Amino acid sequence: MRVIFMGTPDFSVPVLEALVAAGHEIAAVYCQPPRPAGRGKKERPTPVHARALELGLDVRHPVSLKSAEQTDAFAALNADVAVVVAYGLILPQAILDAPAKGCLNIHASLLPRWRGAAPIHRAIMAGDARTGICIMQMDAGLDTGDVLLREGTLIGVEETTGALHDRLSAIGANLICEALERLDQLTPDAQPEAGVNYAAKIDKVEAQIDWNAPAIAVDRQIRGLSPFPGAWSMLEGARVKLLASRAAVGDGLAGQALDDALTIACGTGAVQILRAQKAGKGAQDAQEFLRGTPVPKGTRFGEG
Repeated sequence: MRVIFMGTPDFSVPVLEALVAAGHEIAAVYCQPPRPAGRGKKERPTPVHARALELGLDVRHPVSLKSAEQTDAFAALNADVAVVVAYGLILPQAILDAPAKGCLNIHASLLPRWRGAAPIHRAIMAGDARTGICIMQMDAGLDTGDVLLREGTLIGVEETTGALHDRLSAIGANLICEALERLDQLTPDAQPEAGVNYAAKIDKVEAQIDWNAPAIAVDRQIRGLSPFPGAWSMLEGARVKLLASRAAVGDGLAGQALDDALTIACGTGAVQILRAQKAGKGAQDAQEFLRGTPVPKGTRFGEG
């Protein structure tokens, strides 16, 4: 099948690779433009851009798709279908209508549970037991189109957004290949009106930990915001990101270390920190972190 691929971040790369491996003809790859990054602020291509160039594919990164020039260029590709996954731009109706079989979106939620920008983060932060991938026929709404295929998966009790992100990306890559193979036989399933939630983009102000919250909420916050932006707390005057955790037994003053192994009391209950990162340093497993930064029993997080 002749496919236009539209995606930008790491999540999208396995999907592009799967489409190529399945033998589909990639007419062009659309992604977000290179942006300044790193200390030198040099322009850096997005993960999809870099991988597409390695694969020898035609890469396009317009700032907008609204102009007649961009619409005409897109239509001129004469694609059977467009596959869209975390692209980052709203598609105008003329773009949605251009491919013969429309535009298919790979969405990381069991719609309509989490529509919007951050469905993986929000599922973990909300304590969902299950999530998945939907292959959706795109329309003009925000993740409102009919679902063609869906595959669910359980969320691990210690799973972070980063780990779940990678699993869902692989599921999406397999599911879109199945969808394209069976496209003419699939029956679109309209999303129900009940159960719609909006997965708002993560704001960095959500990342500071309130140790007065129940342990279950703190644990979900830590796992849901890992690796980015990373839930954080002050520790002896320095900001520390907490990147993995599990629920633990214990009670004490909120934010207080209950032992020498990073078990921290919350408003009710406690969490054990499994991975942490000091400013300017790399992320470390708890034992390695503690060798360089001992946190004795009684130490208070959130102070300073």
